[in-house]
Amino acid sequence: MASINIKSLNKFYGKTHVIKDFSLEIKDQSFTTLVGPSGCGKSTLLRMIAGLEEINSGTISINDKRVNDLSPKDRNIAMVFQSYALYPHMTVFDNMAFGLKLEKKSNEEINERVLDAAKTLQIQDYLKRKPKQLSGGQRQRVAIGRAITRKPQVFLFDEPLSNLDAALRVQMRIELAKLHEQLNTTMIYVTHDQTEAMTLSNEIVVLDEGEISQQGNPIELYNNPKNLFVAGFIGSPKMNFINSKVSSIDESRVEISVLGSNITIPKKINKYDDDDIIFGIRPEDITITDGSDYDFQGKAYVVEKLGSNTFIYLDNEGDPIVIEASGDSLIKVGDGVKIKFDLNKTNLFNSKNNFRVD
Repeated sequence: MASINIKSLNKFYGKTHVIKDFSLEIKDQSFTTLVGPSGCGKSTLLRMIAGLEEINSGTISINDKRVNDLSPKDRNIAMVFQSYALYPHMTVFDNMAFGLKLEKKSNEEINERVLDAAKTLQIQDYLKRKPKQLSGGQRQRVAIGRAITRKPQVFLFDEPLSNLDAALRVQMRIELAKLHEQLNTTMIYVTHDQTEAMTLSNEIVVLDEGEISQQGNPIELYNNPKNLFVAGFIGSPKMNFINSKVSSIDESRVEISVLGSNITIPKKINKYDDDDIIFGIRPEDITITDGSDYDFQGKAYVVEKLGSNTFIYLDNEGDPIVIEASGDSLIKVGDGVKIKFDLNKTNLFNSKNNFRVD
């Protein structure tokens, strides 16, 4: 097992500063996900941990041992790629055994490790097949099995599910979660899919342009995003953001004007001297009402029926307001909809620097 300590890491491609003075501690046996939009540096960071990318400055330590100058094979790390990277001319067994043969393990140990990994991943019936005879999900299991056979101290996953269809992604998320419980090994997972990050991780690191925007457990990031970027990235559909005006502030509440309504939020906020503020609320924290007491009324212009729930998009200047309703909602496109905000579930952000103020 292994802990990883990254200190003041920097990476340049020419004049482009991709990873910016990056520091992070990854706990032993944790499942840590690096998440962020394309180009934020998450895959580059993973490849530097693996030894596949040169480090311009800073240090990476595994179990307090500096590994900057160690080759990938000497770091005791296994990496699973998005493209599977299987040898097409080899059988599943030979693909899984290949690394062990390079390490000159005995045939008995190779057979034992491959069969154990295949049993864990339920691919023992495919050991004589070649990759072209497997589905995408089965190929990904083989790629993971090849990593398991090496018994590494750290597993690295670089967007391993992005080539799979939606049903297979759900199935493989479950398999990966079970695998972490069984192996109890440190895992670092890279994805741009916040659903994968939320469901798999016990620690999420949100990256934005080569820097940590926020890190913490999934529920902490979902309920208490520290800035507008995290609030918009974690959650699907994303949090609603509404430009608002501050009316008054005291020690226990904030009065703001939102969409023409004056509302009182029962929260203490940091000192705030600006009139403008960004009001954030998630779709599930908005309710539909038929009464005279409502905070906003708009027209539904998109209705997404997803079975167990319905997402209703209300017309609004700028971004639409998204509401999560029950699956049996009768609201249709063109209907007028009155809504109420759950004032205990609101988020307030500084309109100048986009940081949370409540």
